[in-house]
Amino acid sequence: MVSSSHEALHWVFQKDPALLTRAFQSVLRVPFPEPRDFAVLNTDVTEIEPVERLVDTLMRVDTDEGTYLLVIEAQGKRDEGNRGSWPYYLSYLYAKYGWEPVLVVITQNSATARWAAQPIRRGLPGWHSMTVRPLVIGPDNVPVIANEWEAERDVPLAVLSAMTHGRGAEAAAILEPLAFALRTVDAESAAVFGQLIESCLGDSQAKEIWRELMSEVRYFFNSSVAEKVREEGREEGREEGRAEDRSETTLEILEWRNIPVSDAVRERVLSCSDLKQLKMWSRRAIYVMRAEDLFTEGQD
Repeated sequence: MVSSSHEALHWVFQKDPALLTRAFQSVLRVPFPEPRDFAVLNTDVTEIEPVERLVDTLMRVDTDEGTYLLVIEAQGKRDEGNRGSWPYYLSYLYAKYGWEPVLVVITQNSATARWAAQPIRRGLPGWHSMTVRPLVIGPDNVPVIANEWEAERDVPLAVLSAMTHGRGAEAAAILEPLAFALRTVDAESAAVFGQLIESCLGDSQAKEIWRELMSEVRYFFNSSVAEKVREEGREEGREEGRAEDRSETTLEILEWRNIPVSDAVRERVLSCSDLKQLKMWSRRAIYVMRAEDLFTEGQD
């Protein structure tokens, strides 16, 4: 399974190919024809010479307007060698398949995103024989999806949000809503998405919080009580489980931020069954300076 943020950043599109075309529309603001079919292709772009060249992910997208090759490259830092390889990849793939290639770079770093977005020009000054303009997906253009309703509306996009912001200050705000949203997809997809996100989290404590949240997601899918809740749609039981999860997550976020939690605060949070109130406290836990400030009006 995926073991690094580099692999996770591009592999998520293999898990849900349609996510990439949605990213064109909602993140990159670049029009892309409505897909009819997707196919993940062999990433080998090696020629006869004994020099191995591999793209990260290569996908064929069939549309009513033609067929495109999407070349997806995960980029952790500046690497001029990669910028030298990208024009070769596009030229080789066009010659091999005859389909229009589109280069998409995905990164968790804003500086790397700005570097990768710079056009690559080859030829004479003022008369370039080739110009490559990478489309870049990164923390500056992927929205922070920290709302449970938004996460449930498009789970793969929320996963992409968590992955691209996984090394930033916004990571904590994304994790809890996303964990609840994963309950709306099938168990296999939830498990895959969970591993992809964990691979992209930069902070060990954030990873620990995510593992705790994912253990609750796994319980939701595996427990007979949860199965009955899903099948019969018992909203009351579902909200009770959500309330318990949120109260524990609120305390975990405070502990992760090294904020002391008194017995009185702990008891008040754990005894609360008002889901709306717990949502407010869990959001406040991300930025309050004292645990007692969870209960102070005007902290939002």
